[in-house]
Amino acid sequence: MHQEHIVIVGGGVIGSAIACFLALHPRFAGSVTVIERDSSYELASSALSAGSIRQQFSTPINIAMSQFGIDFLRDLHSLAIDNIAPDVGLHEGGYLYLARASGAAILRENHATQLAHGVDVRLLEPADLQKKFPWMSTQDLALASFGQSGEGWFDGYGLMMAFRRKARSLGVEYLNTLAQGFSHQANRVNAVRLHDGTLFPCDWAINAAGAWARPLMQGTGFDLPVVGRKRCVFSFSSPALTPQCPLIIDPSGMWLRPEGRGWICGLPPEHDPDNPALEVEHELFDKIWTILADRVPGFAAARVQSAWAGYYDYNTFDQNGIVGPHPQLSNLLLANGFSGHGLQHAPAVGRALTEWIVDGAYTSLDLSALSAQRLVENRPLLEKNVI
Repeated sequence: MHQEHIVIVGGGVIGSAIACFLALHPRFAGSVTVIERDSSYELASSALSAGSIRQQFSTPINIAMSQFGIDFLRDLHSLAIDNIAPDVGLHEGGYLYLARASGAAILRENHATQLAHGVDVRLLEPADLQKKFPWMSTQDLALASFGQSGEGWFDGYGLMMAFRRKARSLGVEYLNTLAQGFSHQANRVNAVRLHDGTLFPCDWAINAAGAWARPLMQGTGFDLPVVGRKRCVFSFSSPALTPQCPLIIDPSGMWLRPEGRGWICGLPPEHDPDNPALEVEHELFDKIWTILADRVPGFAAARVQSAWAGYYDYNTFDQNGIVGPHPQLSNLLLANGFSGHGLQHAPAVGRALTEWIVDGAYTSLDLSALSAQRLVENRPLLEKNVI
């Protein structure tokens, strides 16, 4: 039985998933402490994201992580408390990637990879696309890719809180304080350093601090290429009707999906600075509105109802998660840089790092492709489908 003390820095969905999987593991008898800088989660990416899950990735490892994620979301009984399982409102409405002629070849290449790994995805020519979604304008499109099952959206904040509640019910302690780094000697971390200089001892430390992960690595001999990149989300209403609307990714980069009686949407900014203030760029909707009206003519009558901004913990090296041991400090584990797909991959990361601690290896799904060693060796694992 493993009786070590694990300290996780970051109590968002990734950190809480790791804590929960550890606490649930039948051969883990140690203790887990989560250090979270803001117990209100006001700025947490888990609370401010659009809460979606897809299998339409270009890399097999991301596909496999999403496949575990969707199975996990479909049955949350492992997170039940008093025999009541949480409900995160999973809606498998599908993803729809749209491509003009210049992007069709990449869509077909991704499609072949996805089919080879069991994704329920279908390519649609413009005529079939128009027939399936008659409310959409398709004149400029050459091809579309539609996820027929296993993709959709859910309550991301609800999932984070479900992991947190279950972890706490199993004895995981959450501390509302600020971590500033890791103390180490002889190639091992021995404590997490808090903002007041206090050293919090540990046998294992895990960096799951999202957009705030990079500064924690100072003095460890590894520069984590993870920054906060702001993404604005706009909620809007319209008299338009879009029956069976999936989550749509336009060739422009704009995305939209249904939400309640309206829709939400977003668009990556032209200038994407590191760690900006989380202020909504309201003028961005003017550009989005033009794209919306061109793609769905009924959205010419659209009105913003609300808006918010949150961070992607963006991996500037290759836009993929960095998971596993620090290159020099074997008991410092990383779970960073998911570049917008951390929510959907949190269950897979939680399970994987629990296996690494308890079994000494990945035993269910090998995440070694996401190791930090690829950065040391300059071997980017590029993800083409970044939203």
